[in-house]
Amino acid sequence: MSITQQQAAEHLTHYVADFVCSTRLQDLPQDVVGLGKKSILDGIGLALSGGASHLGELVRRHLADLHLGNGPATVIGTRLKVAPRFAAFANGVGIHADDYDDTQLAVATDRVYGLLTHPTAPALPAALAMAETLGASGADAMLAYHLGVEVECKISEAIHPRHYQTGFHSTATCGTFAAASAASKLMGLSEEATCRALSIAGSQSAGLRENFGTMTKPFHAGRSSESGVAAAQFASYGWTATDRILEAPRGFFSAAGGGYDANAIAGRLGKPWTFAEPGVSIKPHPSGSLTHPGMTEMLRLIRENRIQASDVVRVRVGTNHNMPNALIHHRPTNELQAKFSMEFCMAILLLEGRAGLNEFTDAVVNRPDVKKMIEKVDFVVDKDAEAAGYHKMTTIIDIELAGGRKVSGRADFGKGSPAMPMTYNEVADKFRENAEFAKFPKQKAEEVVAMVRELETLPRISTLMDSLAHDRS
Repeated sequence: MSITQQQAAEHLTHYVADFVCSTRLQDLPQDVVGLGKKSILDGIGLALSGGASHLGELVRRHLADLHLGNGPATVIGTRLKVAPRFAAFANGVGIHADDYDDTQLAVATDRVYGLLTHPTAPALPAALAMAETLGASGADAMLAYHLGVEVECKISEAIHPRHYQTGFHSTATCGTFAAASAASKLMGLSEEATCRALSIAGSQSAGLRENFGTMTKPFHAGRSSESGVAAAQFASYGWTATDRILEAPRGFFSAAGGGYDANAIAGRLGKPWTFAEPGVSIKPHPSGSLTHPGMTEMLRLIRENRIQASDVVRVRVGTNHNMPNALIHHRPTNELQAKFSMEFCMAILLLEGRAGLNEFTDAVVNRPDVKKMIEKVDFVVDKDAEAAGYHKMTTIIDIELAGGRKVSGRADFGKGSPAMPMTYNEVADKFRENAEFAKFPKQKAEEVVAMVRELETLPRISTLMDSLAHDRS
């Protein structure tokens, strides 16, 4: 390490806090700003559709049970305004409700692609809630969001892979630091206070992968966003905490991961920005990101070979061993399990030729023809996929058809990844579909698309949030 990196490693929490406090919007490359806008628009659309789900109903029931009264921050897709921490919770749950939100790519080959974080779900709700509360501008909110994402992704990249492999959900754990960073920036906290905010956030980092396929997975994203906002608020009051929460022997990296790679974070924040390298992937389907290369390739094979579901005899899907470690539901019985089922994702594409919000429902998952097709799909570890490296999602598909015909394909990445990116207009189409799913007015949806495209010009973020308020009735 250089001297600068060495100093950053020795005082890592201070280094992160200094980055949050000192970075300005003009320090962000324009391509990074543009990439962030796509994820921001995507996240807002997911908050709309997720808020319209049963999870959204339960979250609003919880907020009602808290007897909070009126507050300054909007629960997206409703007329409800609450304290910023609770808006961050509600919108974080909404963004992650359908597992349709963006995903961080890995840098090192032992950091499993798609198994790092969902960066927007914890960072964006905190930034929007605190910006609206404080009367901040669109530029202020966008900068805070970017800082949160950058801190979250670099922390996730640095911690030893054991963190995820033994059960922690990194969106929940690392996401708390994202929200704390975003809120601290908007509140104008000093470096010392931001250190304390990060430390308070670190003591709230929680979330276990055993809850994948249940409502508690999106709960993780909401709670991490809420916890980060609360951490910044407590730090602003003068609440005390260590200034070494990341690097200390009893700190986050050691306790939660058994160690970390200092070279992945010390002196690396914004050098390069994660949005630029290795990038962030936006999902075309509401399922675990590890299914997406296979789904992209399956759709290509279906279309180019005119495959009919009735002709399918057997399907073999081969990946590296980390992918079935996350895609754990081989015979799903509900929509949440189906999101983590490679077998369902392959089956529904063969039967319907599409896999959107309307396909990931309990009724569709339990259809007899779906269950029958799932039985034809073998999801296995493949030696060639294993050899490709864990920073890829190499998926090898072999389809046996009636009459002995065979069709095969291979993909390392899926649509929406930096290797096959969505344009802003394509993300806007996804946003429109999610807004329509939430019965959000088309005219207001177009206003949101236009505002996010020019987000840095908004004098007040409340203009955007007012457009996102809606009577569900």
